[in-house]
Amino acid sequence: MTCLDRRDLGLLLLRLGTGGVLMAHGTQKLFGWFGGHGLEGTGQFMESVGYAPGRASATASGLAETGGGALLALGLATPAAGAAAAGAMAGAAAVHVPNGFFAQEGGYEYAAALGLTGASLAITGPGRLSLDHALGHAVNRGWMVPTALAVAAATTAVVVGLRTRRLRRRREGEQETLFEE
Repeated sequence: MTCLDRRDLGLLLLRLGTGGVLMAHGTQKLFGWFGGHGLEGTGQFMESVGYAPGRASATASGLAETGGGALLALGLATPAAGAAAAGAMAGAAAVHVPNGFFAQEGGYEYAAALGLTGASLAITGPGRLSLDHALGHAVNRGWMVPTALAVAAATTAVVVGLRTRRLRRRREGEQETLFEE
């Protein structure tokens, strides 16, 4: 096996594994599969952690994970797929930051690992064992990498920023209520 063959096989395995995990998490949110809570339950959770409206946030997150994961696994539109995964995982990491880094303490470790893997695949590309390669990289052009990552970063910054503002207002409202009693 040549180095190029090993690299392509490694990228295929990384894409399949990461894409599969993302798809599983996304379908938990969208359809309640694999012990998930579906849009209703996930929407309620999203509201509780400051992402509003909750159902729309659950839908966006579920679509980014399911769609981004499926596209990563297939090696199709890899810049957009990796950027979608990275953005969704940055939003998830924001929820877990108060718990520190490590996952066993409820930290952001897992979300960060998936997001970095998605971003890395967007930058590296899918390899030759992919639909992007089979289609002549029609949706995997060099300019698409910085564009997709910039759009995902900007969108995520706005969404997480709105969440942070919402949580701050919620805390200030709770403090005012305490002082009124």
